[in-house]
Amino acid sequence: MFDIGFSELLLIGVVALIVIGPERLPGVARTLGHLFGRMQRYVNEVKADIQREVELDELKKLRESVEESAREIEQSVNQELDSAGREMRELQSLVDSAAHRVSEPTGAQTQASLAPIEDTVAADGALPAPETAPPGTAPEPKLAETAARAGAAAAESTKST
Repeated sequence: MFDIGFSELLLIGVVALIVIGPERLPGVARTLGHLFGRMQRYVNEVKADIQREVELDELKKLRESVEESAREIEQSVNQELDSAGREMRELQSLVDSAAHRVSEPTGAQTQASLAPIEDTVAADGALPAPETAPPGTAPEPKLAETAARAGAAAAESTKST
């Protein structure tokens, strides 16, 4: 703090001995020592308070940056959730409209779905004889496709009734 060497201290001691006197010098030196100690403690306390305030400021800044990051993350999550919710509602409306269209077929749709069946039914109402394939070969796709359509049309007509 002060740049005082041993020679300066010795000069101050000699002047104090002459001015104060030999009887009161030990008491004054003791009092000055106590005052100097108190002053050092006070300076150290002020330094510690300043250091705590600086650390507190740093912690406040860190807390604010963490809170800002949390707000940004929360906003992005909310935006993604809103976007996903909108997409889910759109998909739900598409599914609902498709289900509504399937559950209420129009006359033209019913006629179109029954057309392949009418082609395979003979005039007397009997189904044509199935074509037999040689063993180890797959049945003809036309017959399998017609049977699948007939099954789907039958299932659809039972749904609508």
